[in-house]
Amino acid sequence: MKYVIIGNSVAATGAIRSIRNQDDKGSITVLSRENRIAYGRPLISYLLGGTITEKKMAYLPEDFYAKNSVDLRLSAEVVAVDSKKKQVKLSSNETIAFDKLLIATGGDPFVPPIEGLQGKKKIFTFTTWDDAAKLKELAYDIKRVVVIGGGLIGLKAAEGLYQIDKKVTIIELADRILSAAFDRTAGRIVAKKMKANGIDVITEDTVVKIEGEGAEITGVTLKSGDFIPCDTVIVAIGVRPAASFLSGSGIEVNRGVVVDDRMETSVKGIFAAGDVAEAADFFTKSKNPMPIWPDAYIQGDVAGAAMAGSEKGYAGGLAMNSIELFKVPTISMGITNPQDEKKFEILTYLDQEKYQYRKVVLQGKIVVGAVLVGAVDRAGIFAGLIREKVDVTPFKGQLLATDFGFAQLTKEIRSTLFAPQGKVA
Repeated sequence: MKYVIIGNSVAATGAIRSIRNQDDKGSITVLSRENRIAYGRPLISYLLGGTITEKKMAYLPEDFYAKNSVDLRLSAEVVAVDSKKKQVKLSSNETIAFDKLLIATGGDPFVPPIEGLQGKKKIFTFTTWDDAAKLKELAYDIKRVVVIGGGLIGLKAAEGLYQIDKKVTIIELADRILSAAFDRTAGRIVAKKMKANGIDVITEDTVVKIEGEGAEITGVTLKSGDFIPCDTVIVAIGVRPAASFLSGSGIEVNRGVVVDDRMETSVKGIFAAGDVAEAADFFTKSKNPMPIWPDAYIQGDVAGAAMAGSEKGYAGGLAMNSIELFKVPTISMGITNPQDEKKFEILTYLDQEKYQYRKVVLQGKIVVGAVLVGAVDRAGIFAGLIREKVDVTPFKGQLLATDFGFAQLTKEIRSTLFAPQGKVA
């Protein structure tokens, strides 16, 4: 059996391990357009800020690929997939045959058309190790930075730049930062912490023009008419599934590569996992891309099992975001901003002085979402309660306590959530 995996991040890791659990003889080839071994993408801001070294970026043992008999090919960009011939084509024109194929290419940064953007030399995105390395290399020549986008990527870029003593302004179109993952209260707490550390945050506005002469940047003009001086711009609006190379392959692509609960695409024998995939949501079962690190591993594990002839099944993606900024940890999971609040019960606790906030969203007797700011040690328990649809009535009054944990759970619930046969990832 010839297994080919396009992409070399966490979804690929899950697939490799899953394949090798069942098939120790088939060949596995991993094709990565990057020239790095698998690394922790959430760590790139720490690399930029100098709080970790390059040696700390890898999350796999040095012998992982050799032990699993994986042919890892770096700087190998796939430009086309021929589903009928079962071949992938590289930018070098080389073709590689496969019996089973996994598409795990992740996401590409989205850069909107902004007046003045073309031809400027200090405009960057911030999703890869190379992005962080370029910024670090040019750090001596950077004084003031505008970050377009106040989501997870933009905030981590801002923190990394702050750590190397750059003046940073974040521009966010929504009424708060972290608008997609967190509610207003959590977003405002994080903004307060960032402002306390000297990072300017402008909301309900956007960049309409990048100003400057030739390749140099002098600042940006906002929709409001305000001018923000800067010499560097980071575009951190978000990512899109990296699937453009699948044009003409016959593989169904909507917002992402459409997959079933085995992570198989519309073409038999071809699978997709991670940020590139459009898979079922845990609650609604509707399909959408979900760029979540733990979920990508789970999808890769499910895909690998199916590729090797086994069945695991995918329970659906649970939206979960985690970010720590200036030593204030935050986690959101599940439904955090319900559209019809009449169908939900919302419990909250807030201590602004300590940068602590807890929000629990209930639907009937079941927890369906949570936001934790400042005290997140037991976040895994909330994820378990959501996934296992546990009736929380016996301890509902303790859900907001910062020391809520094992002690409040019955023996039966602890067994469900944390016994080896449990489903918590």
